[in-house]
Amino acid sequence: MIDPPHAVGERSAVRLPPGRLTLEPVLDALVADGLLDTGQADRARVSGRHGRGLEAVHPLVLLANLKLPSARVPGTDLGLEQLTEWLAEASGHPYRRIDPTRLDVAGVTELISHAYARRHRILPLEVSGDHAVIATSEPMALDWLPDLQRLLRRRIDLVVASPLDLHRYTMEFFGVTRSIRGARDVREEGAAPSFEQLVELGRSGDVNADDHHIVNIVDWLLQYAYGQRASDIHLEPRRDVGRVRFRIDGLLHKVFEMPPPVMSAVVSRIKVLGRMDLGERRRPQDGRIKTRSPGGSEVEMRLSTMPTAFGEKCVMRIFDPDTAFKPIEQLGFDDAEAAAWNALVQQPHGIVLVTGPTGSGKTTTLYSALKRLATPDLNICTIEDPIEMVSPEFNQTQVHTAIDLTFASGVRTLLRQDPDIIMIGEIRDLDTAQMAVQASLTGHLVLSTLHTNDAPSAVTRLLDLGLPHYLIASTLNGVLAQRLVRTLCPHCKQPRTVPDEAWQALLGDGARPPAGDTQGAVGCLECRNTGYLGRVGLYELMPVTPALRARIRPDMELAGFSAAAREGGLRTLHAAGAAKVAQGLTTVEEVLTVLPPRE
Repeated sequence: MIDPPHAVGERSAVRLPPGRLTLEPVLDALVADGLLDTGQADRARVSGRHGRGLEAVHPLVLLANLKLPSARVPGTDLGLEQLTEWLAEASGHPYRRIDPTRLDVAGVTELISHAYARRHRILPLEVSGDHAVIATSEPMALDWLPDLQRLLRRRIDLVVASPLDLHRYTMEFFGVTRSIRGARDVREEGAAPSFEQLVELGRSGDVNADDHHIVNIVDWLLQYAYGQRASDIHLEPRRDVGRVRFRIDGLLHKVFEMPPPVMSAVVSRIKVLGRMDLGERRRPQDGRIKTRSPGGSEVEMRLSTMPTAFGEKCVMRIFDPDTAFKPIEQLGFDDAEAAAWNALVQQPHGIVLVTGPTGSGKTTTLYSALKRLATPDLNICTIEDPIEMVSPEFNQTQVHTAIDLTFASGVRTLLRQDPDIIMIGEIRDLDTAQMAVQASLTGHLVLSTLHTNDAPSAVTRLLDLGLPHYLIASTLNGVLAQRLVRTLCPHCKQPRTVPDEAWQALLGDGARPPAGDTQGAVGCLECRNTGYLGRVGLYELMPVTPALRARIRPDMELAGFSAAAREGGLRTLHAAGAAKVAQGLTTVEEVLTVLPPRE
């Protein structure tokens, strides 16, 4: 974070002249305000004189590209954000970082035309009954303001935004709005069965999934989701208007709306890209898309469609390889947990389970472990439903129940493929559990997942499936239970004392809270005013020791087994969450939203 903007009354005596910003007066004002020294300003002038075609480049963008050292904040460059905050301070208007997920794109693009927005370097951000918030990167050129205020019949509140953000979102939002308008006046024939069928006489035509407007909308949607760090894209048809939502850090955010015919065509376009049956709209389907991020790296998306009351709903899960194959140390393991986990997965044979609910990061943990184990002298095979991330180091097989390729039959086949390590996507039934045991007894390391609340519950879950207790005791090496919690935004979090009642809710009565510097959520533009940015794992690692093996019996009581595990050094998920709170990474409230209730 840079220094907070000075009060308006503390601005330098050098005033920016009215009209479009140019390099010379901007440099003079920056020197007067102490952000640049005269030598740096002379260097910038030389660069400006020798640059070609720079007349249309905003002077702040030109200065940010020079990476001049900041005289106000030693050791840092004078970046575009710091320059934009300075411009807001110098012009007397608030600074605003544009959060595209908070904009009503359809509403703000109806206020002004694309040409008008580009000519004056402005973009509406909010619209209400009596006022509008408009962002500008030219706060000294406001000749358009009186006319627009009369035209809109609203009070206009000005804010200053980054020139690059303003240009980018102006191009994107007006472009996608133009594409939607190009397709909205026609309806799709042969659309998916709707709960309410409305027949409009005299209207015909269709929205082709290959129409260039639809192609533009889908391309923009995929790039937009990746840029906003979304893990899932939800396309949800409704009676009057379809909505698009992104899941970011575990929470859904509504980001866009489009007419039902356009929504249906967008879903059709996505089905085409995912090589799904375009004519089948009554049954759920699955597919995959491989695309590229704005940075050029490959990104895989898993598709799922489902018929709903008003058309096909589509969910796309985004698998970023940079996230799926993170090193163990970056997933949230502390040093002791990382060492114990690495020792567990490096054993030559046995079963290692990762447990937790859907979306708790189990697959990421397994992929990261397999990536670490993958060497040219090992044969690593997986059987998954579906294959979530393709990796060249593994031999991956997709479950296909239509041809009787199940987890159990897949493992049976893998045993004839000379594997060293087998990863089973999930143990769902007795047949799969028996094949996992068979693989471990024949000298293979087996990694898999279960859906249980904590690590000790995995043993009772295997017993419930029907596995004999002696096979569980002889093959199970360890269990890792995990959850994902949102981490506090590093840009705005502030020290906060956690009340005793909160610690008691997390750790139980009489437990001593861990020592540390606790922090609280505040909210800023960086985190969309949620107070949280990113997620980290909570882990409960239970190696199956000889003492625990002796307790695995057909009539085993979970409470006694869990108590024995804690006596043997098991750190529970609640204790792991408390440690993250004490480190200032998250809050008690956030941890309690993802953990099972205390007994």
